[in-house]
Amino acid sequence: MSKENTKAQSKIFDLKLFRKLMVFLKPYKGIFYFVMIASILLSVFSTLTPYLLKIVVDTYIVPRNYNGLVLFVTIMFSTLLLEVIFQFLFIFYANLLGQNVVKDIRVKLFEKMMKFKMSYFDNYAVGRIVTRVVNDMETIASIFSQGLFMIIADVLKMLFILGIMFYTDWQLSIVVISILPILIYATRVFQKNMKKAFSEVRKEVANINTFIQERISGMKIVQLFTREDTEYKNFIKINNKHRKAWLKTVWYNSIFFPIAEISSSIAIGLLVWYGGGQIIQESGITLGVIFLFIQLSQMLFRPLWHIADKFNVLQMGMVASDRIFEILETDSVIKDEGTLVKEKVNGVIEFKNVQFSYVSEEKVLKDVSFKINKGETIAIVGATGSGKTTIINLLCRFYEFQKGDILIDGTSIRDYRLSNLRERIAIVLQDVFLFSDTILNNIRLFDDSISLEKIIEAAKKIEVHEFIESLPEKYNYDVRERGVMLSAGQKQLIAFLRAYISNPDILVLDEATSSIDTYSEELIQKAIQNITQNKTSIVIAHRLTTIKNADKIIVMKDGQILEMGSHEELLKLPEGNYSKLYESQFLKNEQLV
Repeated sequence: MSKENTKAQSKIFDLKLFRKLMVFLKPYKGIFYFVMIASILLSVFSTLTPYLLKIVVDTYIVPRNYNGLVLFVTIMFSTLLLEVIFQFLFIFYANLLGQNVVKDIRVKLFEKMMKFKMSYFDNYAVGRIVTRVVNDMETIASIFSQGLFMIIADVLKMLFILGIMFYTDWQLSIVVISILPILIYATRVFQKNMKKAFSEVRKEVANINTFIQERISGMKIVQLFTREDTEYKNFIKINNKHRKAWLKTVWYNSIFFPIAEISSSIAIGLLVWYGGGQIIQESGITLGVIFLFIQLSQMLFRPLWHIADKFNVLQMGMVASDRIFEILETDSVIKDEGTLVKEKVNGVIEFKNVQFSYVSEEKVLKDVSFKINKGETIAIVGATGSGKTTIINLLCRFYEFQKGDILIDGTSIRDYRLSNLRERIAIVLQDVFLFSDTILNNIRLFDDSISLEKIIEAAKKIEVHEFIESLPEKYNYDVRERGVMLSAGQKQLIAFLRAYISNPDILVLDEATSSIDTYSEELIQKAIQNITQNKTSIVIAHRLTTIKNADKIIVMKDGQILEMGSHEELLKLPEGNYSKLYESQFLKNEQLV
């Protein structure tokens, strides 16, 4: 748990945090003020009804005076009707305000998250992020719909009730108030314990979301290694923790509310005892006053119970708000301070003494320097962890390098507008990600300005059209989540078409042909020849044909460039790393052909 969350939980109401929320209330000031006015009127009408009953009893019922009874009953009915109307308006607009605020915060949060460095997503589980965006957001909405305004309405109601009590009879008021210290103490203890319990509930909800999300995403691995029983047992443990966290809240509710009911009953008993005695002694207290105080005492205690419950809602909302603002205020964002925008770049790429670490003091790239000329195709080879993919990540500014510089056409990539930089680069990854949607939308990525005709024309050029036409709904075929309806090779073909349609100036193939069949590879090789014409291309691959045809090959190891040159030049190096790699891997492949 972060220090910020701990701080938020130590306060009943964090004013500084609420000011941040108030920024999102500005567009809805009218609704905010209306809800406040409705809460005041609701308090007035709800306390006015018992007082009217007192007048009816003392003035008309006890003296058997029926002349004005109908009139007062009509006034009471009208008051009740107004109370119902304003209660409806209060609840509806308080919820509307909460949902409007949450809608705006969620949009801003999603916009912020799309600008995060990849390192942020490396450090936080997807399930926890989803919990923040979905569950915590709904908890923030409850601040307005069930927390803050409800507390304000209940406090106002209590003030009106106390005012009427003391105005009517101060002695009976003291009788009722004598019970309040016990109830206030019980409420405070309840609020403290519920705060801790709900904090534990939020933690367990995040844990269970993370567990389920990871197991569903990795279900193939779970089943492949027959881990069903193990994961089932693990889920039972996590689910039991979640259940225990919720049972704590049930336990505290089960204790508090009977205490509150007993306190209310004791107050009524004292009123009947003391007030009844005063009536018998004819001290001036009337039957209507007793009716009034019995009703008002119940109305006084009930908001106090609600306030205890609403304080927990408010507290949960504040904790959720703190978590959301922690994300909104995080500095894990690629700084987009560049102003240069180009419709086309030549594609001259230069790395100058670039150093980079994912984790502090663990260098992944160590003074890497190389240059790629316009239209050249270079291949980067090396063992896993040598820094090949990191080069691509830095070129696209998914991460920020610590030292050195990366230039495109002689200009630092930090001087380009980030969106413009990435528009000029297309990447085809080994693990192709497809959205749960049609092939058409996965190719144009929901950009309606790219017509179907243009996509079909591009598909024909790289010979993918025939494959797509063979599918049941062709370009409208739904590939489902992560493209599960397609093979690895088919997904690669879709990825190539997606890259081709974007018309990039720089093309990156990151192990893009390592997990496909021979037929798909032949199609992709044709696509590569087509798409790489007059474009700078970077290929990270183990396929012999791709590497042999490269203008330049870079051999990497432990974040450093060991060798650089053409296929023929590197083979001539005595005891060279590339020649050893060729002999151990590529030569075997040639013998198999």
